[in-house]
Amino acid sequence: MEQTYQYAWIIPFVPLPAPMLIGVGLLLFPTATKNFRRMWAFLSIFLLSIVMIFSTNLSIEQINSNSIYQYVWSWTLNNDFSLEFGYLIDPLTSIMSMLITTVGILVLIYSDNYMAHDQGYLRFFSYMSFFSTSMLGLVTSSNLIQIYIFWELVGVCSYLLIGFWFTRPLAANACQKAFVTNRVGDFGLLLGIIGFYWITGSFEFRDLFEIFNNLVYNNQVNSPFVTLCAALLFAGAVAKSAQFPLHIWLPDAMEGPTPISALIHAATMVAAGIFLVARLLPLFIVIPYIMNIISLIGIITVLLGATLALAQKDIKRGLAYSTMSQLGYMMLALGMGSYRSALFHLITHAYSKALLFLGSGSVIHSMETVVGYSPDKSQNMSLMGGLTKYVPITKISFLVGTLSLCGIPPLACFWSKDEILNDSWLYSPIFSTIAWTTAGLTAFYMFRIYLLTFEGHLNIYFQNYSGKKNTALYSISIWGKGCSINKNFRLLKIQNPNSSFFSKTTYRSDDNIKKRNREQPFLNIIHSENKKVHLYPHESDNTMLFPLLVLVLFTLFVGSLGIPFLVNQDGRNIDILSKWLTPSINLLHQNSKDLTDWHEFLKDAIFSVSISFLGILLASFLYKPIFSSLKNFDLINSFIKMGPRRNRWDRFLNVLYNWSYNRAYLDVLYTRSFTGSIRGLSQLTHFFDRRVIDGITNGVGVISFFVGEGIKYVGGGRISSYLLLYFSCISIFFLFFLGIIPVEFIR
Repeated sequence: MEQTYQYAWIIPFVPLPAPMLIGVGLLLFPTATKNFRRMWAFLSIFLLSIVMIFSTNLSIEQINSNSIYQYVWSWTLNNDFSLEFGYLIDPLTSIMSMLITTVGILVLIYSDNYMAHDQGYLRFFSYMSFFSTSMLGLVTSSNLIQIYIFWELVGVCSYLLIGFWFTRPLAANACQKAFVTNRVGDFGLLLGIIGFYWITGSFEFRDLFEIFNNLVYNNQVNSPFVTLCAALLFAGAVAKSAQFPLHIWLPDAMEGPTPISALIHAATMVAAGIFLVARLLPLFIVIPYIMNIISLIGIITVLLGATLALAQKDIKRGLAYSTMSQLGYMMLALGMGSYRSALFHLITHAYSKALLFLGSGSVIHSMETVVGYSPDKSQNMSLMGGLTKYVPITKISFLVGTLSLCGIPPLACFWSKDEILNDSWLYSPIFSTIAWTTAGLTAFYMFRIYLLTFEGHLNIYFQNYSGKKNTALYSISIWGKGCSINKNFRLLKIQNPNSSFFSKTTYRSDDNIKKRNREQPFLNIIHSENKKVHLYPHESDNTMLFPLLVLVLFTLFVGSLGIPFLVNQDGRNIDILSKWLTPSINLLHQNSKDLTDWHEFLKDAIFSVSISFLGILLASFLYKPIFSSLKNFDLINSFIKMGPRRNRWDRFLNVLYNWSYNRAYLDVLYTRSFTGSIRGLSQLTHFFDRRVIDGITNGVGVISFFVGEGIKYVGGGRISSYLLLYFSCISIFFLFFLGIIPVEFIR
């Protein structure tokens, strides 16, 4: 066991050769490197698999031994200042490394086919491997300085991956927005690190916690200053985990390829903020004000993310706001001191949301190849529908992820979300009410996404052989009515769609298709080559379906970590996760949770599942009216439309829809306040620089010019006159200097 811990330092460095070799190969041997690009993908997957096996071994030993291992070595020594580097292996590290490696391997396998037609295939795998290295270095860090270094590397990787398709203006703007927003939080994190070093004189977690707790116990700290430093540390987590008010970058980050969204914006990078707060929880837990701030930010993010997901048309943005809301649940749990519940939900949500994002990527991949769909339309749920018979495996996997996120037993998120909801009731009735209400909203918007994407009729507009319109682009609004879509693109006139010819024929990007693309711009597929074009959506290849099926298994069974199968030394029932987290729970001076009261658990579960089913029922009523066959449906509908009731209902839904679709107007607020004020200040400084600074310089030049112009007319060009004037001035100076001419005379 000791030997395994001693070699744990290799965890961050094992994936590093892949991006280095790809970069060197593209620089020195570009043609050969591109010809063997599948080999580089295999190398990236193989190296990350080694880390996964090592992390699995560490996790098993963590569960069995309940120990914490830390190894450090000195890097800089100077009088009283010392900086050490090292690695820390504890339950939090092993959990995060397992998430990063398992989800990372599945995403890399998925990406091999998803990015196969992209010209930046090798660049994509290089970025992804470097991101894995940075993230693994972050979770194994033993001090704040080391965390900050890898924190910034993760931010750089996020910038590169979000802006992967940098020729698209939206992607370029999205990566800049993510970079700037995260710099706000990172600057606060740096100030907080410096502040706590000033207080404790150490960056190491073990020394930092011990010294700070002793100072607080002896009342030797300045409470306002400590709270400020803790809030600055928390600001870094707020930006990285997309918490209010620094959440605005997350939905725009969906402009990157879908595998990126699955890896860094569902399971790992956005979880870095949760990891940081969990790592520093022994520090925060003795500062009551900061714990209140953490829980407050968490509950605001929970509700805000859920309401903003209600009216999104882009499938990935809807999932992004869902991620934001679920991260708010984790932050709320940490603010309440529910360390185990937060990490449990981190695990279950990571696999469920990765499944949903990869499922959405399968749908997008399928829709992009359909005649009439360009990349900017392939993510719009209003242009989807009826995909069940075309992509059945994707549909089933997406449904499993949806049910899990809705909290339907026995899927993964049911177990973890229920714990947070129950703990919130003990913490604050107001917070609990918001959390339970948001659970219903989660079920509503997730089933809205599912129904708009897979149920109903296929929304592909095409013409049959007789020239008659078979179907029209059709969307379902939030009111449950149909609304037509503006058809601003030309359509291919095709033959009988039922013939076997069109079911087997595909088109490739040759000279003919390029000519067709110029005539019909909607066929252009940006950054792709040799991509097939089909008449109907089709199921993804096996290399994309395999990760979906594996994630389905995780979603089905990972919740068993929280079921009390084991019995501890005291004779109490305990689950695997609680046994795994025992060292960290002891560090927080908390007790392992006893789950023997099944009656209380079932009572709470019935209530939470009922709320989820209510949200599912409402979504089905609006987006797939299951009551339409009832005889009294017309009576119910006419009752809703009656007079003042209908007007009030319309006004409420209009306000809610506009609030959600316009992102709570926060982007407009930030644009007018921060962006507008910065631009105004820039214009003011520009005016001061041009009119005042440059004006003084230019004024001196102009004055010199006019003085010179005036003086040149005084001279007559005779040297004798110049000599007379020169000697006269010299004589007056000497007479004044010798005192012959009194000063009063000059005055």
